[in-house]
Amino acid sequence: MIVDAFHILVWCHIVSGAIGLVAFWVPIATLKGGSKHVRIGRVFTYCMLITGFVAIGISTTTLIAPVATHPAPELNGDAALIRGIFGWMMQYLAVLTINLAWFGWLAAVNKRDHTANWEWRNIVLQVLLTITAINCFIQGILIGQILMVGISFVGFATVATNCWFLLKKKPGFFEWQLEHIKALVGAGISVYTAFLAFGAVRLMPSVALNPILWAIPLSTGIALIIYHQQKVKRRYSRPAASAESASPAE
Repeated sequence: MIVDAFHILVWCHIVSGAIGLVAFWVPIATLKGGSKHVRIGRVFTYCMLITGFVAIGISTTTLIAPVATHPAPELNGDAALIRGIFGWMMQYLAVLTINLAWFGWLAAVNKRDHTANWEWRNIVLQVLLTITAINCFIQGILIGQILMVGISFVGFATVATNCWFLLKKKPGFFEWQLEHIKALVGAGISVYTAFLAFGAVRLMPSVALNPILWAIPLSTGIALIIYHQQKVKRRYSRPAASAESASPAE
């Protein structure tokens, strides 16, 4: 039963994740606030939320039956390693993806209605991400996986920056756009990282846990975040731009 559930969840994960990873590039490349950006961005967000929740199911089945769900010979039946990488770390990455997708979506939906961002799911997700990041850190130390320790700091940074925005009494009139970019591009980074790394365990097991492989989507995503955030800042720093006349991007 557990193994059957695992395989069903994996296929659901692949389908929703693949759609999301393709959809990710449309809002990046199209006119911000345009119909394609909004429509496909919504598809991307839904796919990230589905993929994240399915990944929690995958990680749970892995924690229950690590060797049965991951019998690949390159893993050598190492239950502790499997639980750490495919259980605890995947669970953490799933919560990270859900956190970023929901936070980024709310930032765009609420725009300058900052108090609306203080809805219960948004707050609970900050707590859950903190807990899963701490657990990933601890589990990484216990099994000697420095990658798990390092990747956990992405969660700590996410919670810190999210809370920094949430705790502002009156954010700047375009700050919601910066948070929208950060969070939804971050969700894309999270899923690209998971797909690349966990897929590599089967295709290229010798490099699957190499930090350089994990750094590819992270560095690409950070570059995209910086680029698009700077575009927003330049738009509003022009002499002709003002809080009243500048058209908000979504």
